[in-house]
Formats: sequence, C-alpha cells, structure tokens
Amino acid sequence: MTRRTETHPDLTDPRVGTSLFSHWRVGTPLRQRQTVEAIADTWRRRPWPTGDLLGYHVYAGHDTATLMHYSQWTSAQAYEAFVKTHRQERVDEIDTAVPDIERLGLGRYRRYRSRERVAGDSRVPGLVVAVRIDFAPEAADRRTDWVDTVLLALADDPVGHPGLISANFHLSDDGTHVLNYAEWESAEAYDRTFAAPGEGIGSPTELWERVRTYPGFKGSTIDRYDHVLGLVP
Repeated sequence: MTRRTETHPDLTDPRVGTSLFSHWRVGTPLRQRQTVEAIADTWRRRPWPTGDLLGYHVYAGHDTATLMHYSQWTSAQAYEAFVKTHRQERVDEIDTAVPDIERLGLGRYRRYRSRERVAGDSRVPGLVVAVRIDFAPEAADRRTDWVDTVLLALADDPVGHPGLISANFHLSDDGTHVLNYAEWESAEAYDRTFAAPGEGIGSPTELWERVRTYPGFKGSTIDRYDHVLGLVP
C-alpha cells in the first residue's frame, strides 16, 4: 500500500543509493495545490511500486508557480525499472487532472556528506532551501573538496547558525553541480541569517573566503520550498 505522510525524509538514510530531484512549473498557487492533490490521489490508488523506492516527497516553491520532487531509490537501476513499468500511467493520470504541466527536467544525484542535525534536535523543518552550486567542467572532480571546505567553514564559524537544522550535499551525476538540500527551522530564521552583515551564511573567515573563491566555482541559485506531500510504503 501507499501511505501519505507529513514526515520529512531522512536524507542520511544509508539505504539510499540514488537521489532524484525534478522540477515542474504549474503556474499558480491554485494549480500548485491541485497538482499536489492529483499526485497524492494517483499514488494512493495504487500499490507501492517497489521496495527499492524508499520515499517520494513533493515541495511547493515560494515562487507560487513550481514544485520540486525528491525521491529516494536504492539504485539507479531500480528507478529505470520503475520507468518501464509504472511511471507513465501515473504521469497520464496527473496530466488529466491538471493539464499543461511543464516538466523542467530530472537530475540524478548521490549524497556525498551532510551537516547532520544535532543529536536530540527534534525540530520539524519549517523551510527547505535548495541551493544549486555550479562548477566549471574542469572542476567536476574537485566538488567533494569544496563540500569538505563548506563543512569545515560551518563548524568553524564563530557566529553559528541556530536556525539551520541540517545541510545535505549531493553531487550531480553529470558532474556540473552540487545540490544542497538545507533544512531550516523557519523562513524567519533563514531571513535573519541572511540579513546579518557579511556575504550570506558565512562569517568573514578564511575558510568561508576559500568557499566563495574556490577555483572552478561559477555561482549558485537558491530556491525556497515548503514540504507539502510525503508518500511512503
């Protein structure tokens, strides 16, 4: 069976071999809500497709026009098998309920490292921030070193980031970027952090300067989301 849940995913689940992120443009807040309910209805009317799918979650963009999808798979091969046998009927039913959805692309990732939540921290994230960090082609193999530097900078930061619950860094399979799925206590906590003096989350330390000037770093984009749907077996 398929069960709907409000529980956020555990991004550090060791069973996850492949993480998939995709984005849909639906156009309006009403269509955001309609699409989320169409996804929920479509999936809940069907058995859970495979034990290799650990969870499927949907997020509403604060731009009021987009949705982000995140699914956890034991392997890329398991996802390909799902595409061949189960995906299209679900897509067709959702498209019948909410026509003209624009699918913007699917990205495949593996989680590299995380700044995990502190032991005993039971806060429910009030905001999910997806940060895409782009790298030049020649820097693809250095993305892990960049993530290592970020985690060192976070640990060394004298200001600290009390509103940040976790940061989960994923490497894209195509080698072009890193995706940080960051859980924040609230939108207000996130805004307070970035309203502070300086250049964003990092204090003016040597490590944060290395992060911002890392060779091959091309820039980043930030999108804010609310978790609106979880589907699990």
